[in-house]
Amino acid sequence: IVARQTDLTDELMIDPADGADYWSHARRPLACLVFLCPLLILYEVGVFWLGGAQPELIRNGADHWMRSWLSHVGLAQTLLLPAIVVLGLLAWQVWGKFPWRVAPDTLFGMLAESLLFAFCLVVLGQLQDVIFRHGMAQLGSPPIVTESQAGHLVAMQSLPRAISFIGAGVYEEVLFRLCLLPACYGVFRLLCVPHKQSAVVSIVVTSVIFSIAHYVGPSADQFSAFSFTFRAFAGLFFAALFVLRGFGITAGCHAAYDVLVGVLLQAP
Repeated sequence: IVARQTDLTDELMIDPADGADYWSHARRPLACLVFLCPLLILYEVGVFWLGGAQPELIRNGADHWMRSWLSHVGLAQTLLLPAIVVLGLLAWQVWGKFPWRVAPDTLFGMLAESLLFAFCLVVLGQLQDVIFRHGMAQLGSPPIVTESQAGHLVAMQSLPRAISFIGAGVYEEVLFRLCLLPACYGVFRLLCVPHKQSAVVSIVVTSVIFSIAHYVGPSADQFSAFSFTFRAFAGLFFAALFVLRGFGITAGCHAAYDVLVGVLLQAP
């Protein structure tokens, strides 16, 4: 996965090892780890503090799936998954031979970028909502089911929802962008698909899978054309952000967007 991530960024002429400015530093795995550690800790502590005897009710889908897969191979320790994420980023840091330093300005910049891109995604979602509603009105169809109306998290109080959404931002990006996207790229390269085409097709395929995954499982959301289309588009947005700005900012943007739309904008 580390090797394929390097290949993928190299093919798009984006090398985080080049240069010594903020734009390069923010992409490096150590900066991503330091930036995301507070979110990871907040999520894991929040799940056990608020979940009590049923922490699975707060865990997001990607977290639950990865823990289930580990459990199937006899690795069911509670803190194993976050430990794998941390060790994976450290392995990437060693593999890339990056400097072992992170400037505070880099972390503040990553936070600002995460919030900015989250706001951009909110605006794009609102534009899609207007387009869909206009189209449904022209066709005389019933109102669409919006993102805020779907899913069991709506019934939760604000704090548990926020904790779950923070975890979704981290673990969905770990699963779909940090792991699945480079793996998909590697499969297409093994099939002798050219580099650029492999990158583009991998981004599209994993974005569609990302959208479909929200409708799978016992706590799946109700399917609607609007939510499916938006999630596929959001997958493209996050995948492009992952390639261009790195894992940390992508996960931070995802978590910020989910909290903003799923908690703050839902407050009475």
